[in-house]
Order: sequence, then structure tokens, then C-alpha cells
Amino acid sequence: MFAKLKQRWQDLRTIANLSNHAERWALKAGQQHPGAEHYTLAALELADGSARRVFQRVGADPEAYRAALEQRHAAALSALGLEVEADDMAPPPATAGKLFDAQPSGQALMQKLRDVQRRLPAALCGAHILLVVAGMRQSVAGRAFGVINVDLQALGRAAEEELRTMAA
Repeated sequence: MFAKLKQRWQDLRTIANLSNHAERWALKAGQQHPGAEHYTLAALELADGSARRVFQRVGADPEAYRAALEQRHAAALSALGLEVEADDMAPPPATAGKLFDAQPSGQALMQKLRDVQRRLPAALCGAHILLVVAGMRQSVAGRAFGVINVDLQALGRAAEEELRTMAA
């Protein structure tokens, strides 16, 4: 029982850390609330390193993913007649802790995260985030993987492999 409580506490700390980083990425992109794409960037920053290992498994470059998001953001702003600085998606500064809110894609990610973790019960980590994002084909996060030629099914399989390796 103590082990379960300890794991839940660790998972809550991971969610808080993930949410803090996702919010920083959203604010840096000029958005008030994080979406799935911001949680994906935040997953790459988690200390467990699992999201980066999943990227390696599928031959994806985290910087190329960030650049794909930056290009989508710049194109959207340009369509509105606004210009964006080339380095607007550079890692943002830390923000003080507070309650978090998310865009619909971020909310959907967090809701699906619970189910994924029940199915693959490793400690909550970046690979869980990528497994959820792999199922979000129409989201900004999912479409950015297409820009860097990463198949979402392959991403999902790689995330599952990583989680099974971690649980073993």
C-alpha cells in the first residue's frame, strides 16, 4: 500500500512538473493555455528521459519537432498579418507555480493519460504523453509529427515499447 501511495505522489509531482513546462511553452508561443503540442515539448524536458528515448526509437529529432511547431505557429500568425521572431519558440523562462488550465487538446491529453497509465502502469513519464499524442492525429501536436515524417502509429509502438521496458 505504501508503494502505491508513493507512486501516486511521484505521479502527481510529474504532472505538476509537466504542466508547468507545458504552460511555459504555451506562454512563449503567445497562448494562455497549453495544448497537446506544449505537453509534448514538456515531455521532452522531463528528467526520466523516456520521451527522448521514444524520439530516438523512431529516428525523430526533438529540435525538428519544435521547429515544425514554430513554423506552424509563424504561418498561422502570418495568415493573420502578424510576424513572429525567428526564436520565439526558444525554451521559455520558468514561471511561478499556480493552478493550470489547458486548451481542449491539452485537456483531452490529460484525460486520456489516465487510461493509458492504467493499461501500461509504469511510473508516469514522457513516454505516456507521446503514446497519447500518437492517437491525436488531428491535433497540432500530431500534425507536427507528420511534418517531420514521423508516423504516429510507429510513435505509439515506440512509446509502448519504452513503457514496457521501464515496467520490466
